[in-house]
Amino acid sequence: MSSRDRDLAVEGLRANLRAAGIPAREEDIERVVEEGIPDRAVAFRALLAATGDDCIPDSLSGWSLAGSGADEEGKGVARSAAGPPQTTAQSPSAAQARPQPALWPSTIAELAPLVRAGAVSPVELTEQALARIEEDDGRANAFQLVLAKEALAAARVAEEEVRRGDWRGPLHGIPVAVKDLLAMKDTVTTSGSKVLADHVTDHDAAAVERLRAAGAVIVGKTRLSEFAYWPGSTNPHYGPTPNPRDPTRDAGGSSSGSAAAVARGMVYAALGTDTGGSIRIPAALCGVVGLKPTFGRASLHGCMALAWSLDHVGPLARSVEDAALMMAAIAGPDPRDPRTRPAPPFAVAGSPGDPPGGTGRLHPDLPGVRVGVPRDLHLATPLQEAAARSWARANRALEQAGATLVEVDLDEIHMLRQVAVLTLGVEAAAHHAPLLRAHYDDYGEFSRGRLVAAFTFSAQDFLGAQRLRHWIRMRWDAACRHVDLLSLPCQPGVAPLLDMPASTDLTNLFNALGWPAISVPRGEGERGLPLAVQLAAKPWDEATLLRAARAVEA
Repeated sequence: MSSRDRDLAVEGLRANLRAAGIPAREEDIERVVEEGIPDRAVAFRALLAATGDDCIPDSLSGWSLAGSGADEEGKGVARSAAGPPQTTAQSPSAAQARPQPALWPSTIAELAPLVRAGAVSPVELTEQALARIEEDDGRANAFQLVLAKEALAAARVAEEEVRRGDWRGPLHGIPVAVKDLLAMKDTVTTSGSKVLADHVTDHDAAAVERLRAAGAVIVGKTRLSEFAYWPGSTNPHYGPTPNPRDPTRDAGGSSSGSAAAVARGMVYAALGTDTGGSIRIPAALCGVVGLKPTFGRASLHGCMALAWSLDHVGPLARSVEDAALMMAAIAGPDPRDPRTRPAPPFAVAGSPGDPPGGTGRLHPDLPGVRVGVPRDLHLATPLQEAAARSWARANRALEQAGATLVEVDLDEIHMLRQVAVLTLGVEAAAHHAPLLRAHYDDYGEFSRGRLVAAFTFSAQDFLGAQRLRHWIRMRWDAACRHVDLLSLPCQPGVAPLLDMPASTDLTNLFNALGWPAISVPRGEGERGLPLAVQLAAKPWDEATLLRAARAVEA
């Protein structure tokens, strides 16, 4: 790498900042240079030149409507927000056999039949959730905003609806939370920032609308790193979120509050967003399930953008089935978000012999399913020994459920990581440019620095990254033609120390591709901290993904 190329990259950074009207401080620019961002830009241009110029940008490839693994003739059965679990019988005496709160099930799938039968009260569930938040959130720092009055009012409505037989489905009357990146009417949506500390939204995000329609009780909005631009919980304005297992360790990010709230038992599930791993990373580090669906599966209307072509919204939950329930509630096209697709309905495959309409339960049987296991993860530092053992045990569980393991070569992993990071940075900088111009000093040092650094890259770099993205997509489609799933670790080890970032090296791959991916707890590492495996499927095949995740969980 010549010094001239590096100097030209630095000049380009300064020129791009001037052209965008960003009042960047000299020390911020110098920090970007010291971190070697211009060197990365030069190296990326060399990588791009070596791959040839015969690929179109990924935005023109039409990938999102092709290769659908979703069900066509009833192979999979959607468990929708309005569909009752068929295995649940409602007996006349159920309401009289009221279990005490200490005996309430810990998952939505187990709890929903009791709510429907009147054996568990939505008001009592909500009161318990609010009590736990009040008792524990001083230590947990999981909530940005608690909506006690509104939640209790919603719970009373839900209880009356259930009492008169108007049960909306498994989420009806269940306390949940949403990440403070999603708009809720008449509440402040800070996006974890000082810039938007007084930003009251006049509408609900699409995902919030759909949770309300499913009868869920939203008890509050959860913490995140500033503008969701950090794979840890660090926030210069609102503080970090410690790991529920060890307060000296981090909860991960950026959906840190959602993961901590679920893991601590404050809520049964929560919504997060995922641009480079921000659902799966905190789920893995906190020991809960985190699902990133296919890009375009759920609407992002009303969600503060980070990177338009990488953002996803999805659930964090205590079980794979609960994640499926949450996802079924929020999935589907939305004319307000052109990224959503007219794809087959979100589906969960049942088993032979299920009654018509399906049970809605996840059956962890995988006969005929082929799981690709990468020969080389191309990590800069090797997996911790406990993480490698956890991954191996998860793969054995898949085999025991009937799956066949197949080694695959994914040699472009390191390139795809660079594409994901560059795409995220440039799209985030473009989105934030107006706010940066007006509120530069209100941004925290880290997120401000990352946004400034993104101006190192040119329009040619960005378009080159999208061409490389398409080239890798075609190669991975070919490499995975004979497998249904991929199995990888989610993190190289356990949770880092508080305020330290987690790794996106194993997660941002599937944001760049738009493939659905899920993090499932699998064992423990040092100090009893959670470990997790990550499974990924082809676009729209969440049905197979969730059955496999259930097998790992079981």
